[in-house]
Amino acid sequence: MKIGVYICHCGTNIAATVDVKEVAKFAKSLPGVAISRDYVYMCADPGQELIKKDILEAKLDRVVVASCSPRMHEVTFRKACEEAGLNAYCMEMANIREHCSWVHSNREKATEKAEELVARAVAKASLLEPLEPMRVGVTHSALIIGAGIAGIQSALDIADAGFQVYLVEREPSVGGHMAQLDKTFPTLDCSACVLTPKMVDVARHKNITLITYAELERVEGYIGNFRVVVRKKARYVDEEKCTGCGNCANVCPVTISNEFDMDLGTRKAAYIPFPQAVPLVYTLERAKCMRCSLCNVVCEPGAINFDDEGEELELEVGTIIVATGYDLFDPSLEPNYGYEYDEVITGLEFERLCNASGPTKGRIEINGKEPKEVVFISCVGSREKEEGGEEIGGIPNICSKRVGNEYCSRVCCMYIAKQAYLVKEHIPDANVTVLYTDARTFGKGFEEFYWRVKAEGVNYRRRELTDEINVDKDANGNLKVKTICEGRPVEKEADLVVLATGIVPRKDVHDLAKKLNITQSGDKFFMEAHPKLRPMDTLTDGIFIAGCCQSPKDIPDSVAQASAAASRACNILSRDYVEVEPIIAEVDEAVCIGCGACEEICPFGAIEMKEEEREFEEIMLRVRKSYVNPILCKGCGACIPECPVGAMTQKQFTSAQIEAMLKVDTLATM
Repeated sequence: MKIGVYICHCGTNIAATVDVKEVAKFAKSLPGVAISRDYVYMCADPGQELIKKDILEAKLDRVVVASCSPRMHEVTFRKACEEAGLNAYCMEMANIREHCSWVHSNREKATEKAEELVARAVAKASLLEPLEPMRVGVTHSALIIGAGIAGIQSALDIADAGFQVYLVEREPSVGGHMAQLDKTFPTLDCSACVLTPKMVDVARHKNITLITYAELERVEGYIGNFRVVVRKKARYVDEEKCTGCGNCANVCPVTISNEFDMDLGTRKAAYIPFPQAVPLVYTLERAKCMRCSLCNVVCEPGAINFDDEGEELELEVGTIIVATGYDLFDPSLEPNYGYEYDEVITGLEFERLCNASGPTKGRIEINGKEPKEVVFISCVGSREKEEGGEEIGGIPNICSKRVGNEYCSRVCCMYIAKQAYLVKEHIPDANVTVLYTDARTFGKGFEEFYWRVKAEGVNYRRRELTDEINVDKDANGNLKVKTICEGRPVEKEADLVVLATGIVPRKDVHDLAKKLNITQSGDKFFMEAHPKLRPMDTLTDGIFIAGCCQSPKDIPDSVAQASAAASRACNILSRDYVEVEPIIAEVDEAVCIGCGACEEICPFGAIEMKEEEREFEEIMLRVRKSYVNPILCKGCGACIPECPVGAMTQKQFTSAQIEAMLKVDTLATM
């Protein structure tokens, strides 16, 4: 066995804390090590060429690279080994950056730890076995969950590439939150004018099957071969027959609040969400319906179907893109904002007041009057952190928080600026005050727009994040906003208060994560595989994320990520097969007792129990054994310790390899 060891300086990331040359010298003394080298950037072309040259000339059997996290460059070094003729899985990495140099300051101790990590990697590498990736065929179609602007963009990009797309939306119409907006910043384009053509395109595209008023029920399978069940809810209107004439809504006697207008307006039990809805098909809300059948009487095409029970659709797709969007923070959770008053509204409610198709036909009115004193409050539900409790090790205990979120929602500063501008446009003599914490104008044209708004006479007053704010009514019923700006108490009387509520994950995000077997980050948004290198991928191969379901972002960034996710999906759909990682669990059937413990613990549903007949001393018996689906298995290792008889093992992390690492005595080899 000839092992080559390569130690990376990573510039000064490793070398500043670890004596890299000393580690390389130490590695040369380890059993089986034929070559030990160090280089400034091992992942760079010269570093890779160094490895390839040694494999070819020194006939190396195994390679150990001590550098950064395998999450960063394991694939890089595997490819280098393959190009030199060595099996990619005969390479082992030791993480001496994140696990060593970055978490220590004592150079001597950090060097000793790096030597120990290298020694254990060498011990494991000596027992590595060549592995070959598995190939699976690809179904050349994609599923997109969510038809807001991100889902629409992904669908169009994939469909334009020639692949079949199933676009699933839970609401009766596509469009998402963007359809509720009046204008978009910083150009003040009409939101509907930008969005509606794309909505029409997805409905007419020959490669897109639009499935609205439907929800994902379950997902099975794996990259290239997902089997999906979508449940179409009962619309009680035949989509093929409905012409969108509106006669059913005209005669409907039931009037209820309109959720599309943020409950500021009303609609009928038979409705379309908004005038530009796609598809232009009415929905009958039977839970609120009086059963009068007037809609059925006036419907000339005979589209009303009171017996509709919905249906389940089974789809086969190769990739999935999740673009389910976001919810807005509920300001009623923080009573100090006075959201119970009619004069206190959220930013999205303000959008509906401005919109020509909204409840006031575009007039900014509160209780039938134009507001003359308007106050905007930023960071409602965002950037909120309350230090509470005693210090822990000299660090403030921040476990006690407000009900808001610590992260910045990114869009609030700019939509406040846009809405403040719209107030001045609609009501030129209005006094507009923005109580802000920081003005974060990070995008193209954003800073210029911010100064344009200030030039229109909008008064920006800064307050600290820690300064309390209170919105309440005095004894005379006048709305008052109290806070501290620049160290001084401020009290403003207001006719209208607009709360810039932040973006939060959808209420169903956890259930959807379980159905798709994808992970969530600490803020509960869907988690990407890597924030820099794989920002659209999830840890489940073949499933991608786009838009605000991953994190708060504005429309341009959502569209950009949607196109990027579509590109990643097309990369799979354009192939006849994909290769799947071979580092998976396997069962020793001779030892397996069929208890099913591994099946219960597997988070990816990759293990199932199978029964088959086997002959034992001329008697046919039915035996129960575990079976690992090699395509679904992600090599997480959860099943290994769960097995009571040791029948489960994992390639590349066998018991023998791990025991070899544990038995290393670095002092004995020095």
